[in-house]
Amino acid sequence: MTVTAPRGFRAAGVAAGLKASGAGDVALVVNDGPDAGVAGVFTANRVKAAPVLWTQQVVRGGVVRAVVLNSGGANACTGPAGFQDTHATAEHTAAALTGSNARLMVGAGEVAVCSTGLIGERLPMQKLLPGVRSAVRGLARDGGTAAAEAIMTTDTRPKTTVARGSGWTVGGMAKGAGMLAPAMATMLCVLTTDAVAGPELLDAALRAATRVTFDRVDSDGCMSTNDTVLLLASGASGVEPTEAELTAAVTAACHDLAQQLIADAEGATKQIAIDVVGAADEDDAVEVGRSVARNNLVKTALFGNDPNWGRILAAVGTTAAAFQPDAVDVAVNGIWVCRGGAAAEDRSKVDLTGRDVTIRIDLHAGDAAATVWTNDLSHAYVHENSAYST
Repeated sequence: MTVTAPRGFRAAGVAAGLKASGAGDVALVVNDGPDAGVAGVFTANRVKAAPVLWTQQVVRGGVVRAVVLNSGGANACTGPAGFQDTHATAEHTAAALTGSNARLMVGAGEVAVCSTGLIGERLPMQKLLPGVRSAVRGLARDGGTAAAEAIMTTDTRPKTTVARGSGWTVGGMAKGAGMLAPAMATMLCVLTTDAVAGPELLDAALRAATRVTFDRVDSDGCMSTNDTVLLLASGASGVEPTEAELTAAVTAACHDLAQQLIADAEGATKQIAIDVVGAADEDDAVEVGRSVARNNLVKTALFGNDPNWGRILAAVGTTAAAFQPDAVDVAVNGIWVCRGGAAAEDRSKVDLTGRDVTIRIDLHAGDAAATVWTNDLSHAYVHENSAYST
């Protein structure tokens, strides 16, 4: 159930002292081949962390042999010196990997770098680089779980997945619990496959997958500076799937990880699916879903087990989506509390005592639909984020 489920991959997770807790904070995923194709999608935030800028360049080259990740520091908003630190990390990783195996020749331009943690401070390179060497020594076929644990920040549990094809596999790991908003959440994600697939096929599959999974996660409306999702292919299975087959497996893996992100969102007591149907087009459906997902009045009402459908309708009304206000229907956990833009079934029938909540909004404007996933807004979220840097 990890990044090492597909053949051709090894991983490791170690503690380098970047976290005061002493927990794991450096992870390494290595593609032993025979292929080394890669695709990536990144944050849409204009303020991008140094490792994002570096890894975007690396991915354009079409070959990635290794991904080194650290928690305990985002290396974002650190200027040219921060970019140099990322470059040095890639060089150090490449040299350590090449020195560890005479048959493995890795260049810095084939090493992706990902970081997560507090924004605005430089990484302690005197700790990070020895941690990289330790991770290289610890690489193993069963190292995926340790790697997933090492990239956690406010996550309460590691997030891993696997999806099976016919003779080939997709594996993955992710982290993220806050700053979860479209353009992929505050997340680092490494997906691996032993399918035979080149960069173009990988890119098409990954973009199709993230569009309907990670890009539909909107926990708190806050977009990270470090979002990175990478898909690596080793080709070790010898099986070349079709684009549809690869896209289906990658989408299944991304969907599983996206649901784990929402389930572990900071302070969440509710896991909420917002199903928008009857939209004029998919973009309208997504816009409506996101508006409701980001509405603090809706989110606090659900935290208090209050099916306040008026807040939902008000959030829908802030969008540019095509609809007539007196035609909108809203259901909460199967109870149609609003019909035709007005009160319908008694809201007291809505059972919100469980963790899972489904809001269904029918715009009656077309045939398109989309789902956006979010969570409630609780006291615990405010508490955790009021003291994050201290």
